[in-house]
Amino acid sequence: MKILIIASQSRYEKFMPEDGIARRCKLVYRPVGTANAELLEAAGDADVILADAIATVDADLIAQMPNLRLIHSEGAAYDRIDGEAARGRGIYVCNNQGANAQAVAEQALMLMLGLLRFVEEGHRAVLDGRQIDLKEAKMVSGITELRDCTVGLVGFGNIAKQTALLLRAFGANCLYYSPHRKDGETEAQYHVGYRSLDALLSQCDIVSLHSAVTPETVGMMNAETLGRMKTGAYLVNTARGDLVDQQALVQALASGHLRGAGLDTLTPEPVTRDNPLVRFAAENPGRILFSPHIGGVTTGCFRRMHSRMWENVAAVANHQRPMCVVNGVR
Repeated sequence: MKILIIASQSRYEKFMPEDGIARRCKLVYRPVGTANAELLEAAGDADVILADAIATVDADLIAQMPNLRLIHSEGAAYDRIDGEAARGRGIYVCNNQGANAQAVAEQALMLMLGLLRFVEEGHRAVLDGRQIDLKEAKMVSGITELRDCTVGLVGFGNIAKQTALLLRAFGANCLYYSPHRKDGETEAQYHVGYRSLDALLSQCDIVSLHSAVTPETVGMMNAETLGRMKTGAYLVNTARGDLVDQQALVQALASGHLRGAGLDTLTPEPVTRDNPLVRFAAENPGRILFSPHIGGVTTGCFRRMHSRMWENVAAVANHQRPMCVVNGVR
C-alpha cells in the first residue's frame, strides 16, 4: 500500500510500531500546508492519507486520488477533512476519538488552577523581586480554591468526562451542557448535573469548552453568549479556537465582565503576534494564560493514536471496517 502522510516525518518515525503493516508500506511525507498539486504529484495514487489534525484534506484532493480508501486524522479533530466528499466515494474517514482524553483533561485542569492561583502573574513577580508584594496583595484581594467553584463543561464527550472525574477529585461542583442530555446513570457516574446552555453560563465560575467544531458550533462563544456568563468568571478552551469569537472575548475581558481566560488553542494556527488575544495578553499581563495547543500531544497520546492508525490501515488492507469511522461509511 502507498500512504500519503501530511504531517511531521520525524514524529511519525518516532511513534511508528516496530512491526506490522507500517514497515511494509511505501510512505510519502509532506508537511501541513502543502498545496494539493504537490500532494497529487507526490502520491496521487496513494491508498491512504494519514493527516495531522490541522491539515486540510478537501474535496478537490479526494476527487483526484482514484485509489484512496482511508483518510485518518492523527488526532480527535476531523473538521478539516471533507467527510461528505469521502463518503460519496465510499472512503472511510477515521479519527482518534478518546485517545487524548486524559491528557487534554489534565491540560484543562492546569489552566483552571493556573488562573485561580495567578501562576503567570506570580512567576513574573518572583523574577522581578516582588514576591512579598504580590503575596500580600493576593491575601487581601483573595485566592479561590477549585473546590469552591462551580465548573461548567460545554460538550460532554470523552475529554469532558475525564475532566469531570478530575474535578470531582478536587471537590468542585460540576455541571454540563450538551445538545442531548445523558442518561441518569451516566450523570451519576461522572458526578455532573445537566443545565441548559444559558443556565450553565450564568451559574458557573469557570466555563470549559469541550465541543467539536461543526457549522453550528463555530463562534458559539460570541458577544451574546460571553455576555451571559457570570460576571468575574473564567473561560477555558482546550477544544478548538474556532469555537470562540476572539474579538468578542477580548471585549469581555477588557470590560471586566470576565476575569480571565485559559486558552490552549487559538485560530488560526500557527498563532501570530497580531492575534487579538495575543495582543490583549501582552498589554494586560495576568488576564490570559496560554498554552501552545499541547493538551493532546503527550507521548502517551501519540503512542495510542499511532497504534490505532496503523491498526486501521491494516484493517482496510484486509478489507475490514476500521475503528472510529466518523463519516458514516459502512
